[in-house]
Amino acid sequence: MSTLIEYLAQKRQALLDRRRRIADGSLGPVPLKARATAEGRSGVRRIRIRDFQVVTDSPPDFAGYDLGPSSPELVLGALGSCLNHSYLIQAAALDVPIEVIEVEVEAFIDPRAGSSGYEATPVYPQNISYVVKIESPASAADIQRLRDNVETACPILNLLKNPQTIAGRLDDRASRLAAAE
Repeated sequence: MSTLIEYLAQKRQALLDRRRRIADGSLGPVPLKARATAEGRSGVRRIRIRDFQVVTDSPPDFAGYDLGPSSPELVLGALGSCLNHSYLIQAAALDVPIEVIEVEVEAFIDPRAGSSGYEATPVYPQNISYVVKIESPASAADIQRLRDNVETACPILNLLKNPQTIAGRLDDRASRLAAAE
């Protein structure tokens, strides 16, 4: 049975190979893409990313069937996954052994946001917090250095902590073509 510490040795080799490719110029920016569609009578959203699919849904009190997590829950899951992976990457880079790692992320969202009397209430998750539980024979100083590196390097953590520019547009050609017929 393979352990997480053994996996970190594989991760370290992959990290060193990646750093070599970055240094020699053979690895540069990588495009990311996701597509989400709403389906039929259920309104379930299917997210397609590369060859993978994730189903998101609403709870029954919001006309959903509870067939998957909501989008805000997925954001928290993405943060937890990214933090976990960032700890693994940094542990491999710093040669810090980790036997067990678990990340729990929490937040609050107010469904009253935007309604009468709650116009100033944010529509997005608030008070996001996380706890990382690590079992490791490493020193407290090594674990702190690991945490400091993750805080700097975790892409989703930094995406959420720093303002971003997002460009959006509406492509309603199909509805305009149908109306013209």
